[in-house]
Amino acid sequence: MSRRSVLFSPGDRPELMRKAPTSDADTIVFDLEDAVSPERKADAREAIRDVLSDSEFDPDAEVCVRLSGVDLGADLDRILADDARLDAVMLPKVASAADVERAADLLDERGRTLPVLALVESAAGVLAAEDIAAVDATDALAFGAEDLAADIGATRTEEATEVLYARQHVVLAASAAGVDALDMVYTDFQNPEGLAEETSFGLTLGYDGKLAIHPAQVPVINDAFTPSDGRIEWARKVVAAKERADDEGRGVFQVDGEMIDGPLVAQAERILARAKAAGKL
Repeated sequence: MSRRSVLFSPGDRPELMRKAPTSDADTIVFDLEDAVSPERKADAREAIRDVLSDSEFDPDAEVCVRLSGVDLGADLDRILADDARLDAVMLPKVASAADVERAADLLDERGRTLPVLALVESAAGVLAAEDIAAVDATDALAFGAEDLAADIGATRTEEATEVLYARQHVVLAASAAGVDALDMVYTDFQNPEGLAEETSFGLTLGYDGKLAIHPAQVPVINDAFTPSDGRIEWARKVVAAKERADDEGRGVFQVDGEMIDGPLVAQAERILARAKAAGKL
């Protein structure tokens, strides 16, 4: 499956949760953490449960809940109705592999096995990213720049150079473990040009998708992570030429005057996978 765009929706706003799938986000995340004040957590759990248990709520998007991080057991007890439509959970402020393992155990105790999207947004989390990504339950690492900056005392800038090392470290850890890497939130939802630029840079770093805080951000993100027709055509040529080269016992070959070897073949295969996930193949 594709997670180009991952849209957060406040867990105490049922009208917004029901509307979230219309954004065309690949993943929608009902939020029990930052978007909900402490005194509203209980109400938000009930609201999420009601939406997830509604037989008419069956979107094409992946449906996820970001747990509060305060009492995972209480979160799961309230949102996991027998008929709840829930495809994944997101854990905030994951600092170690043990955090994911504990969440997986709590899910198992309640008869559910769900993929975990682990938010890496602290110094400890970044340094433990390899171990977090390697846990069987982990299906994605998501990079949280805002919380990381607060944790280490960094000043956030438009260029984001203060979090660049951590941003690269997270995508490397995810790639090494074979799980998705989800890039940081772009907080200015009224600046599509800035979002497009930052998303494009995240793509060049190797990210598979990006977190979104407003439905208006989704089409910009989806567009960036959907290969152009030209890139799809190049990838098709490379894969076809690779098959011919394999038949002839050649490891290196040409496509339109460009020498192609293993790394470029892998790039072409990834382009085709993204195109398929976006419905272009």
